[in-house]
Amino acid sequence: MNQLQIIAPLVGRVLLSSIFIIAGLSKIGAYGATAGYMDMMGVPGGLLPIVILVEIGAGIMLLVGWQTRLAAVLLGGFSVLSAIVFHLIPGLGLQDVMAQQAEINIFMKNMAIAGGMAVVFAFGAGRFAFDNRA
Repeated sequence: MNQLQIIAPLVGRVLLSSIFIIAGLSKIGAYGATAGYMDMMGVPGGLLPIVILVEIGAGIMLLVGWQTRLAAVLLGGFSVLSAIVFHLIPGLGLQDVMAQQAEINIFMKNMAIAGGMAVVFAFGAGRFAFDNRA
């Protein structure tokens, strides 16, 4: 295995985890607005603490490579769920949403992140992870 293959899983985990950790922290900073947006989209704003916990908690787990496969399942599932709930706009047909380029881009970004999480689940955290401590 060459050096790039050894370091790539760590780089991938840092990049994948950063989107969730930053998003979770931003939700804390804009708590009321985020809860209101969730309510507007038909998701109880009272679930926001769980959302923040998943994003930050599982994001940190992924970052450090601890319980990495569990973190990947949680974040991958979260990505698919949020893509469907927030970016396939309720009340609109699929064709209407497809016409809204920004929404479909975000939908596809979330699905791509879920794909990355599937790879992490399948292959693990790599060498530089708490999962590999003896």
